[in-house]
Amino acid sequence: MSSEPQKLSFTEKAGYSLGDAAANFVFQTMILFQLSFYTDTLGIVAASAGSLLLVGRLWDAFFDPMMGSIADRTKTRWGKFRPWVLWTAIPWGVVMVLAYSTPDWGMTGKLAYACLTNILLMTLYSANNTPYSAMTGVMTGDINERTRLSSYRFVAAMIAQLIVGGFTLPLVAKLGHGNNAKGWQMTMALWATICVVCFVVTFLTTRERIQPDPKQKVSAKQDFGDLLKNGPWIAMFTLTVCHFLVLAMRGGTMFYYFRYYVNQDRLYGLLQSLGLSSASGTFATGTWHYLLSAFGLIVDGARTNVSSVGFSLFNMSSLFVTLLGVLCSTFLSIRYGKRAVAIAGFSMTTVFMALFVLLPPDAVGTMFILEYARVLTYGPTIPLIWAIFADVVDYAEWKTGRRTTGVIYATILFGLKAGLSLGGAIAGWLLTGYGYRANAVQTAGALRGIRMTMSVYPSAFFLIVIVCLICYKIGKKLNIQIQDELAERRKNFAST
Repeated sequence: MSSEPQKLSFTEKAGYSLGDAAANFVFQTMILFQLSFYTDTLGIVAASAGSLLLVGRLWDAFFDPMMGSIADRTKTRWGKFRPWVLWTAIPWGVVMVLAYSTPDWGMTGKLAYACLTNILLMTLYSANNTPYSAMTGVMTGDINERTRLSSYRFVAAMIAQLIVGGFTLPLVAKLGHGNNAKGWQMTMALWATICVVCFVVTFLTTRERIQPDPKQKVSAKQDFGDLLKNGPWIAMFTLTVCHFLVLAMRGGTMFYYFRYYVNQDRLYGLLQSLGLSSASGTFATGTWHYLLSAFGLIVDGARTNVSSVGFSLFNMSSLFVTLLGVLCSTFLSIRYGKRAVAIAGFSMTTVFMALFVLLPPDAVGTMFILEYARVLTYGPTIPLIWAIFADVVDYAEWKTGRRTTGVIYATILFGLKAGLSLGGAIAGWLLTGYGYRANAVQTAGALRGIRMTMSVYPSAFFLIVIVCLICYKIGKKLNIQIQDELAERRKNFAST
């Protein structure tokens, strides 16, 4: 393996990106639908569902550092991290289907089943995604090439999110024929098959090039002890907890927002004007209409799926706008630096997200426009944050002479899972506290809780994200210095 910073081919970057596309079939389903699946399909009370998510995701979070340490010590002819992407592929697919199946058991049995399958899925997610994420730090040492790699990764992730956010609920309705439990199981079987194929392609098309110093002594105690002296790691760990807490809290509440708060007549009017209704005039007989209908993206004659189709349109169209932001990230970061762009992006995102609380239920067009503004400013931050994690690994090596790629990524992922755990649980607790009842007309208090949980509360946590970025001290100049000095060190031990 070469220790030189190295350009990556299109094939390798694209192949690597498919691994994150696969991960997002679980991640995005978890963010958008897992809470509502547990409450409205499996039949679990919202507070219990929130607690269940907390248990599963906290277990997953605590497993991440262990997985990072294991990956750092893995030695195969394929590298340290790539093999795990392959080894976990088929078990991932099987458990993914089981986690969204509905057994015909009592409430206690359903709770136990949901807890067990959720823990298994989260464990496999860690065993796969922790080594996968660490690959960013070992495929190349070039900081700009890492940003490009992260951009490829998140373009693929956006496409997966578009598919999941846009097609999941319509496919559940289409494949289930009124039986949501059957629809969920069949839809997840389709997503699981796609995941397995993507993981195999990622394994076959990527290579690991950056190695630790062969003289480096293995010490788990020192690996984790060094983190507490690493200021950039502390900032990014705290940022990650709050960042993903927001994604889980807001993402898990958005479908409730569309189903119970948004004016269904106004939403139907928008969908009808776009030709997404069975009563949309001559357009309704076109080929495109039939294609959309095959995926359940057309409002039926009885208007029973207005909220699902509207939510799918909301997700799919906003992801296209997010993609524009992601594509700008490399240019912006090279010109202004990753830290500066991330601060600006998160600051504007926070404002736009908080403004949702002011919208009345019939302001459907404004909801879409405000969401487009939010995701356009959020988009550039997505690949930059993951590229920054690789910079933290370099900073630790630069300071200590020890490279602990797996441990650093694993602890960051621990923060990610902890944030998801808290965000999902807090959303469930808040909904229950405000009086939410599944599949019923909601009270004014419950609607207020839904609005607050997808706007004001997550915005408060994004303020902490901004503070963490302000405290993060690796700017553009120091980043380049670290890259150059590490390249020289690697030349020395590689020749030795």
